[in-house]
Amino acid sequence: MAQRTAQRHRVVIVGAGFGGLFAAKALRRADVDITLINGTAYHLFQPLLYQVATGILSEGEIAPPIREIVKRQENVDVRLGWVTDVDVEAKKVFVAAPGIDYTVEYDTLIVGAGASQSYFGNDKFADHAPGMKSIDDALELRARIFGAFELADLQPDAAERERWMTFVVVGAGPTGVEMAGQIAELAHRNLPGQYKHIDPRKARVILIDAVDAVLKTFGDRLSTRALRQLHLLGVEVELETKVVGVDATGIDVDTPRGRERIESMTKMWAAGVAAPPLARKLAEAAGVSTDRAGRIQVEPDCSLPGHPEIFAVGDMMALDNLPGVAQVAIQSGRHAADQIKRRLAGRETGQKFRYFDKGSMATISRFHAVASIGKVNVSGFIGWLMWLAVHLLYLVGFKNRVTAVLHWFVSFLGRGRSERVATFQQAYARAAVREYGDPFERRRVAAGSDGTQ
Repeated sequence: MAQRTAQRHRVVIVGAGFGGLFAAKALRRADVDITLINGTAYHLFQPLLYQVATGILSEGEIAPPIREIVKRQENVDVRLGWVTDVDVEAKKVFVAAPGIDYTVEYDTLIVGAGASQSYFGNDKFADHAPGMKSIDDALELRARIFGAFELADLQPDAAERERWMTFVVVGAGPTGVEMAGQIAELAHRNLPGQYKHIDPRKARVILIDAVDAVLKTFGDRLSTRALRQLHLLGVEVELETKVVGVDATGIDVDTPRGRERIESMTKMWAAGVAAPPLARKLAEAAGVSTDRAGRIQVEPDCSLPGHPEIFAVGDMMALDNLPGVAQVAIQSGRHAADQIKRRLAGRETGQKFRYFDKGSMATISRFHAVASIGKVNVSGFIGWLMWLAVHLLYLVGFKNRVTAVLHWFVSFLGRGRSERVATFQQAYARAAVREYGDPFERRRVAAGSDGTQ
């Protein structure tokens, strides 16, 4: 690691998602010292989380270690922790890590902490309907999905068996559609013939959304094709249906037919996103506003009003109604890095961030995807090939690409799923943490407010 000097410009990047990681890479040859702070030790390729949850890929294939990614970039110092607050006057961030708190000073701050799952004010739903924002979420859902078939096989009562074999996905955007499609493929293609007392093909997969179309942002043509393919897979699609209650054994919904209850032991939530709490804290500290989703209102160059030394990128920023997709994060992260390099070179800054829309994609099933790229709308096998190429391109690391291709070969050409291991710990860890709390936080409280041991 190169020695730091007091004269070098200090850049702190919060978050190692697409925005933060690509900002760091863009500053590879800049005369700066970068501190990259992330709550986990890995970079997460979120678009493929649903494949971890349904046994296609392992978590390591979509979450390479950050230190391995930047090991040849000598101006990056990777630190584990969650930024809890920002002092914009003193130019420092406050960080909490397991068992220790620390601060880091900056000259320029790039905040790309992503987004969290939104339950639209009903956070208690999370206990029974995990979201799809983290490796923990995906592993919990994997345990719940595969565990549901195992427990259904043990049930002597037909009603209980049906409850275990009913899967409800809330949210008909890309993540929800992909999850519903993969669970249906599991039930109809991968698992039949493996159980003595149940027929997995009788499983119900129900996709729910309050809007009137699946993949609504893709346009009417692709939305209709996606809906048709879901029906061919056996997915029951309930649109204009609002979730009003979720508990351990089912879900209550308001439909055009009236209030109904769906008995289901396995529910998952893919219906909305919101900015993390850090966005609100940073906005308050800098005296700027946020939008309804909690994202920070930024200047056209992605900086905070009145604070040209602070940039919000990706899902953290509210700018021109840009969608919360990977390409927005990548391009805004690179733009923030370019502004820093221009500033250090004494060149004019403040250039408007211009987003180049490379399109949207979603898989429906094996060999079938939809892709919207500008005015070009593609579906079916060609759309699936485009989806495959794009996701291979953005998987970080040669090793990850090779193993992902091998597992896709097993899953898409064969009838197996390479990653079906699920444990009770994965299934019930959320409940255990809620019940017993963070052990490091308990130790810190017991030791005193100064955090000494």
